[in-house]
Amino acid sequence: MKITVLGCGAMGGLFSAYLSRNNDVTVIDVNEALVQKINAEGMKVREPDGSTGTFRVHAALSSAGMEQADLIILFVKSLYSESALQNNRALIGKDTCLMTLQNGSGHEDTLMKFTDAAHVIIGTTQHNANITEPGTSNHGGSGITHLGCISGDFHRLQPIADVFTSCGLEADVSGDVQKMIWGKMFTNVSASALTGALQVPLGFIAADPHAWKLCEELIRETVNAARGMGMDFDAEEKIAEVKKVCENSPSGLTSIYSDLKNGRKSEVDTISGSVVRAGRKTGVPTPAHEFLVELIHAMEDRSAAARNEGKK
Repeated sequence: MKITVLGCGAMGGLFSAYLSRNNDVTVIDVNEALVQKINAEGMKVREPDGSTGTFRVHAALSSAGMEQADLIILFVKSLYSESALQNNRALIGKDTCLMTLQNGSGHEDTLMKFTDAAHVIIGTTQHNANITEPGTSNHGGSGITHLGCISGDFHRLQPIADVFTSCGLEADVSGDVQKMIWGKMFTNVSASALTGALQVPLGFIAADPHAWKLCEELIRETVNAARGMGMDFDAEEKIAEVKKVCENSPSGLTSIYSDLKNGRKSEVDTISGSVVRAGRKTGVPTPAHEFLVELIHAMEDRSAAARNEGKK
């Protein structure tokens, strides 16, 4: 397949590297130094056992002059999804599939601005990675990548799942991917979001009674919002699951923590914000999530105001 990956962060780098084993893969990123390094030295993946593999992936700053892709996978931050697709619109043909494996939910709404529902693929992956140095993805753990669609028979995606599996990214297809996506969101919309707002590691959320009370309320609201969307989760089970994540990674610092600490825009709108939107669609109250989303946006605005003040 001719595959284009938009965004060469940790996960974009990992997937572009693995998929290049049997496919024609191009990764597009706006970081010129990173693009030059990948083209000169290859994309590197450091595995959990300490070994490092080098993969010959073509990298580019733009899609100018390229042929249309069979598959485009988004691994940019969700707030950049629409601009990334718009800037590379020439790659999207009538038969091109657009896939999102990004955190959060509701990304299909953005993808459908560029193609029809039949060519949108949503999914979630159990792989995780982080950046150790530019052009190197530190592969933290493996698992299954679940793929699904928002229109038509999900079985038609099996050839794409087979392509992933043949490259070392075990994948399957399911008619229940939306619930899988929501199931993965619980830690992000509760403990992770609070680490950003409070600027603390994950361990603090489980250990502090006030923080944990907030976390539990966010989880229960998410269960209610999901139920309104036709997805059933057990609140007590999810509360125990999130607490275990916090206790197992007491020093863990989340991406939203880092974004807010460094004055960057976060992905709160496609994570916690997706719970708010689901509640509004179905009439389920989500006041704790609404408060948290507005608080995080206020923190982003504060950082932007400080930067502007520093330019005067």
